[in-house]
Amino acid sequence: MSVDMLKIRRVGIDTYHENVAYMNRECEIYRAEGFQALSKILVSANGNRVLSVLNVVDDNSIVLPGELGLSEQAFSQLNLDEGGLVTVNHAEPPKSMDAVRRKINGERLDQDDFNNITLDIVENRYSKMEMAAFLVATGQNNLDRDELLYLTRAMLNSGERMDWHEPLVVDKHCIGGIPGNRTSMLVVPIVAAHGMLIPKTSSRAITSPAGTADTMEVLASVDLTPERLLEIVHEERGCLAWGGTAKLAPVDDLLISVERPLGIDSQGQMVASILSKKLAAGSTHLIVDIPVGPTAKVRHMRQALALRKLFEFVGDRLNLHLEVMITDGRQPVGLGIGPVLEARDIMKVLNNDPSAPPDLRQKSLQLAGRIIEFDPDVRGGQGYAIARDILESGRAWTKMNEIIKAQGEKEIDLKPGELCYEVLADEDGVVTDIDNFQTAKIARLAGAPMDKKAGVDLLKKMGDKVEKGEPLYRIHAEFQADFKFAKSLARHDSGYRIGDDAQLLKPQISF
Repeated sequence: MSVDMLKIRRVGIDTYHENVAYMNRECEIYRAEGFQALSKILVSANGNRVLSVLNVVDDNSIVLPGELGLSEQAFSQLNLDEGGLVTVNHAEPPKSMDAVRRKINGERLDQDDFNNITLDIVENRYSKMEMAAFLVATGQNNLDRDELLYLTRAMLNSGERMDWHEPLVVDKHCIGGIPGNRTSMLVVPIVAAHGMLIPKTSSRAITSPAGTADTMEVLASVDLTPERLLEIVHEERGCLAWGGTAKLAPVDDLLISVERPLGIDSQGQMVASILSKKLAAGSTHLIVDIPVGPTAKVRHMRQALALRKLFEFVGDRLNLHLEVMITDGRQPVGLGIGPVLEARDIMKVLNNDPSAPPDLRQKSLQLAGRIIEFDPDVRGGQGYAIARDILESGRAWTKMNEIIKAQGEKEIDLKPGELCYEVLADEDGVVTDIDNFQTAKIARLAGAPMDKKAGVDLLKKMGDKVEKGEPLYRIHAEFQADFKFAKSLARHDSGYRIGDDAQLLKPQISF
């Protein structure tokens, strides 16, 4: 073996969207080249190149001095058998970091700057720390509307684009922040049963206890190849899949991998993320749901109207027919918070179960109705009635089961986690407020969305009368440590406020 080459070793660590390499401190190349921990290195073999963050180890059981270990993601990208030979060199710093530094200093970036940044991120030239710097630099209100357009276009062009060869491809998206708001899983089967094409690709949860992909994964596979995705949508007129495998705006998935642990979800990044993914998925018509409430992402009507203008500005310039619906976000939608509990609510609505949560049913019908009105053969105002008929006739239930089978049906178990704790009312009265953020945080501490059976099962909603000692909700968990943390937070602050009818929080908007 040449002294300037190392044997590749597969290190079974999932580093989640980051290429990581492992080199022994006693390695001759490590000493000769002056590598440092957390520096970027270029690993090359047979014409393939992988950029990785270097970790230095002192344990020969991980890698020997003559080996280079690669994490699961980096190993799969190199496309080389274990034991194959690689060369290792210093990687050049990403040139686009100059633009990030300029943005940190308050300068305005142009289209080329955003193109270069997204290209470097997709090609793994950015470490997680460098991506975090970019997210912070462009977070909150640090992007004007033209910069937001540039970022969206750059993210859109970072990966593949789907072409369905149809003039009308519809979709809907909620900006999030409302626990239990799984309307997509009802809208898709209703709209697909009407005959419209609705290929719903979703991200996993960023800061919430469940995303659409997390909840759908309780019922069916969501990791579909682009080829299989095309087949399912053409057969069933719809799908509910994770967008990551289709390589649609892949820079978005990389940024989300940093946003999630940091709890970052700025409005500019959110608009760019949503619209780049929808355009990459081939959508021509889109409904955006913006819930407004004191503990929602958007807390005031003026903020919702400003956000709507941003969506409309970018959508219009990228040839996307976009309508924004501002909805009531005062409290969680439905009764379940967490993948299994939300899936239970969805199946109850589809099955026309009398115990199905009425707010989830009503909101889904309103959204589906608006989408159906994109159909040129449907007159304005008729969409809701058509959507309701599809649901009540059982056609939506049938369509959902067809989509589940096409994607790969799982053994469905809708029982929540066995560890259960009831949070009780501490006085008589009426539920006047439910904190979206607090109930979501409790569900996440319980283990959602990683633990599918974890979450919060709401027993009371706003306006319901309660007596002292009556259960308000149940916490479900699968593991004792998570269970303990969730209980502790709920005891500190249940997220519920109890008072009289005069204190009941009024909605800022009507549907």
